[in-house]
Amino acid sequence: MIAFLRGRLLDKRPNRLTIDVSGVGYDVAVPLSTFYTLGEPGADVALRVHTHVREDVIALYGFATSLEQDLFERLIAVNGIGPRLALAVLSGIEPADLVRAVRAQDTARLTAIPGVGKKTAERIGLELKDRLPAAAGAGGRAPGGAGLRDDLLSALVNLGYHRAAAEKAIDGVLRQGGHASFEDSLRAVLRTLTR
Repeated sequence: MIAFLRGRLLDKRPNRLTIDVSGVGYDVAVPLSTFYTLGEPGADVALRVHTHVREDVIALYGFATSLEQDLFERLIAVNGIGPRLALAVLSGIEPADLVRAVRAQDTARLTAIPGVGKKTAERIGLELKDRLPAAAGAGGRAPGGAGLRDDLLSALVNLGYHRAAAEKAIDGVLRQGGHASFEDSLRAVLRTLTR
């Protein structure tokens, strides 16, 4: 079973990568949250991998973080959710937001993800509510920064920035600290996005 890949990015398309590992090209399906964290073709990459084996295919699913991989594996354990739908769920909502939506039983938020209907959203909420990773609830952020992060994300999405790119830039700025006000933080994030 393949659990980790480190190599050079040969090809990058939304939800699919080709990674050259010592002359062998691996085709890896990834959620958009992972796709947007990677560099351009030619860059070095390292991914956690879930190897999914069926009678007719062996498929690799790659993740930038252990949280993404953990959520993916918990999603495919839910009755009626296969790897493709689990990947669509992780592409349609950030991991920390997914944890919050499941814990709050927010079926409206889950059904906003393309491919997830009301019954699937209810099943996800019911089966995963008490089985999600404990550390994921905070999303790796200090509790006090959650409101500022949500406000910044809302502003950037309304300005037309892609959600995953905006979240990456926001997290980078908030990790650096020193931006107490919303306005200062927004300026810093916009500078990051326009580089």
